[in-house]
Amino acid sequence: MVVRIRLSRFGCKNKPFYRVMAADSRSPRDGKHLEILGYYNPLPGQDGGKRMGLNFERVKYWLSVGAQPSEPVQRILFRAGVLPPPPMMAMGLKGGPRDTRLVDPLTGRIVTQEKPADSELVKDADSNEDDGEDDTATS
Repeated sequence: MVVRIRLSRFGCKNKPFYRVMAADSRSPRDGKHLEILGYYNPLPGQDGGKRMGLNFERVKYWLSVGAQPSEPVQRILFRAGVLPPPPMMAMGLKGGPRDTRLVDPLTGRIVTQEKPADSELVKDADSNEDDGEDDTATS
């Protein structure tokens, strides 16, 4: 039996209210559950914040015995400080800076550019400048 920590919807139409529950993964969303772990109200209160209440001891217990949180519950537990950030939040925002290095299509490895060719050009330019300075100093 796989245990999931997930949200079960309560409340009226257009006014959702959720309970955080530990339930068998095969049971329906609002069906049979093992334990109620807390609540989550996504509608902002008078202070403008979303409200939630969790029994942290029981949540940590269920996580320790192998319960898997659903994605919304994982975000809630991250905000509460129980879990590390989910992978997508750790990667950054969509449309952020990208890696612009060239990738070889056959191997999938990053192609490194030849730096010795560039450094040879720089050395040649330096030697030409030195020659010009020597000519003006001797005349």
